[in-house]
Amino acid sequence: MQVVAGILLIAGLIILLELPTLWKKKQKKEIWVFSLLLAFGVALNITEGLGVEVPNPLDWLAVIYKPLSDAIMSLLK
Repeated sequence: MQVVAGILLIAGLIILLELPTLWKKKQKKEIWVFSLLLAFGVALNITEGLGVEVPNPLDWLAVIYKPLSDAIMSLLK
């Protein structure tokens, strides 16, 4: 639980530092992007901090492109 509290504390500090500047400049789109990326990063960090196995997206790409790679390699031999 200390890991989760630490991550949330750091995320809160990031919000306190960045959000007022964006709000004063009335950058609504940037606030949305900032919020979504921060939420995604916090969620991933909390899952890693709790020891949950997070799948690697590159593994999914390897599964998709491996048959194509094998077919091309067999044609080139």
